[in-house]
Amino acid sequence: MNLEPVILAIESSCDETSAAVLIGRKVLSNIIAGQTVHEKYGGVVPELASRAHQSNIVPVVHQALTEANLKLPDIDAIAYTRGPGLLGSLMVGSSFAKSLSMTLGTPIIGVNHMQAHILAHFIEGQKHGKTPSFPLLCLTVSGGHTQIVLVRSPSDMKIVGETIDDAAGEAFDKAAKVLGLPYPGGPLVDRHSKDGDSMKYKFTTPRLEGLDYSFSGLKTSLLYFLRDNSKDETFVQQELANICASYQRTLVDYLLLQLEKAAKQQGIAELCIAGGVSANSELRSKFLKMCDNNGWKGYIPDFTYCTDNAGMIGIAAYFKYLNQDFSELSDSPMARIDWGRL
Repeated sequence: MNLEPVILAIESSCDETSAAVLIGRKVLSNIIAGQTVHEKYGGVVPELASRAHQSNIVPVVHQALTEANLKLPDIDAIAYTRGPGLLGSLMVGSSFAKSLSMTLGTPIIGVNHMQAHILAHFIEGQKHGKTPSFPLLCLTVSGGHTQIVLVRSPSDMKIVGETIDDAAGEAFDKAAKVLGLPYPGGPLVDRHSKDGDSMKYKFTTPRLEGLDYSFSGLKTSLLYFLRDNSKDETFVQQELANICASYQRTLVDYLLLQLEKAAKQQGIAELCIAGGVSANSELRSKFLKMCDNNGWKGYIPDFTYCTDNAGMIGIAAYFKYLNQDFSELSDSPMARIDWGRL
């Protein structure tokens, strides 16, 4: 087998259909097809997502191979997202990958989606040009997950803290929805925040023991705030930027409070953020400032590798390939994966 394997990776955990081709840790192509069908529903509809994946997967894989200037016989292994995610969406990607594996006679590699977000930091050719060292702590924040993960190696990861209810990304999107912003609302909250006073309004966050998170109270705090100001029908429109800025500051500060606590408890000076919410401008800037203030090294992947994409599935598969850690065709996709707490 080649020391630098050629890997075709497929990601279909939620509402993006993505395919990438990698040689070693270098991404040759990373194609992502979004699904606008969910916008009018204010959130991802699982059945519609799986149907869209069925329509998108063949052209997306074809485009990824074309852009990489490679053909299917050049592939050394096929990677796919095994979970966590929407089961119907995962089944589309895993079934396609398994069929291709049987046709080509190439190994197949199932990948943990959340671990792939973390390992995206090890893709070559990113703008920051830096690769973190082990052990490291990674805050993974997305629409479905919020976790602080201790990473000793690509194959040794343990969760040291996680949300006990809602995820940070969901807290952003639900806030956007009650403020009348379209889906997906998280990036719009970030955009409006740039024009607002982040200290104008106060929202509450819980203080849990340990390193876990809870975001349900923050969302409730926003709902009560809007209810108390509902007599003025123009209030939200006039104060949208200030509300977004104040809510975002509260959420970001809470995320980093627990991460800073975890780093000090674990004695680790290599810190990362990953996942879709790591594209948030305030989280990125405050994270780097926190690291600088503590004398830590901070790492953020390029925007392309923050949101769901097959490039990150490919890099996770690369490390598995080096260890000859292949999957079985009988492995089933999993909506939830328990990969252990410290």
